[in-house]
Amino acid sequence: MTTCTQGPAAIKELRQWQHALRAQFPIITGHPDLAYLDSAATAQKPQAVLDAVQNYLTTTNANAGRGTYPWANRTTALVEQTRDRVRRFLHDPAPDRSAVHFTSGTTEGLRTIARDWLPGLLADGDEIVVPVADHQANIGPWLETQEQLARQGTHVRVLPMPYQRASGDYDHTALARLAGPRTRFVAATHVHHVYGGNMNIRRIREAVGPDAVICLDAAQSVGHLPVSVAGPDVDFVVFSGHKALALPGTGAVWARQARGPAFTPGGWSGTPNTVGIASLAAALDWLDAAGTDRIERWTVALAARLTDGLRHLDAYEVLGCQTSLAADAPVQQRQGIVTFRHRDIGSGDLGFILFSHGFMVRSDHHCQGGAGEKSESVRVSLHVYNTVEEIDRLLDVLATLG
Repeated sequence: MTTCTQGPAAIKELRQWQHALRAQFPIITGHPDLAYLDSAATAQKPQAVLDAVQNYLTTTNANAGRGTYPWANRTTALVEQTRDRVRRFLHDPAPDRSAVHFTSGTTEGLRTIARDWLPGLLADGDEIVVPVADHQANIGPWLETQEQLARQGTHVRVLPMPYQRASGDYDHTALARLAGPRTRFVAATHVHHVYGGNMNIRRIREAVGPDAVICLDAAQSVGHLPVSVAGPDVDFVVFSGHKALALPGTGAVWARQARGPAFTPGGWSGTPNTVGIASLAAALDWLDAAGTDRIERWTVALAARLTDGLRHLDAYEVLGCQTSLAADAPVQQRQGIVTFRHRDIGSGDLGFILFSHGFMVRSDHHCQGGAGEKSESVRVSLHVYNTVEEIDRLLDVLATLG
């Protein structure tokens, strides 16, 4: 668990490191008057990733698995090597057993599991747990599977994931009471895209027992903090490349292959996004070199600085855990995502106002499921290129609107 007391120390320790990394993002340094605070939607790309894309397109570009000439062979090798790169990045303890499948992103990855794999796991009367207040991408595919199976005469019960409303975290105690011998599959989120909390995946396994399959939406964690499949006993990890510093249109499904049928996407896969895969390999290299542990410490410290400032502004309501707002709160901090509302100014209007001051934030419902927030809000989401000065300037602007 990360504690808020680490915030000021992390900022002091990592300032020079962060300054050097920020300089590697051309779009950031090229717009010094703007603060990009929307990395939960998509992250910006370091020069190393841009160089890898340019190098691939000008030296190797070809289709994978379709030819025997050198460019095609190198592209085929790149795809296979990147599968291994994903395994290493996730600290896969059994890489010879697991599978990695490339997709266009998290949404397609989750839908691939729901469409091509989950029906083979379930029988009439089985249960699945769906996180109904998380991102819609981690809700809709499982409901579609339920409907698909019902048309075939197999009836599966959907159990809504229980939540602690005060914090936005899963209610693991209630989940343990809810889960039973027919609970075969649990969809969960690693870091919540609205509340910013780490959803304590280890406790899900403790709650549901050793046999249920756990599928993890890691869209807001891969590339933002260390993610290891060597510890938490999950069966699938799904993430988007574009939120992990790679190009849009690429992502991956990692499958442990320990429970249920082997994961094999159905149908003809067609041409892979080879340039996106090249960018993903470069992004994972960059992230490992930078240190995802340090990236997490930096963004968590900035988020704590922001929530600490917001708690002194009466005009604002910060969503999620209220006991973690203070900079010295001894509880888990937000993972670089802070979402809030002004009590009088609509969130859409607040987003426009903030952009007029140079801040790019997201202001809407954030694709949250039907059991989530009913009103729009403003989300600030951070990455390694964000600075203390940006947070302080944002707080100054927000204070003038109170």
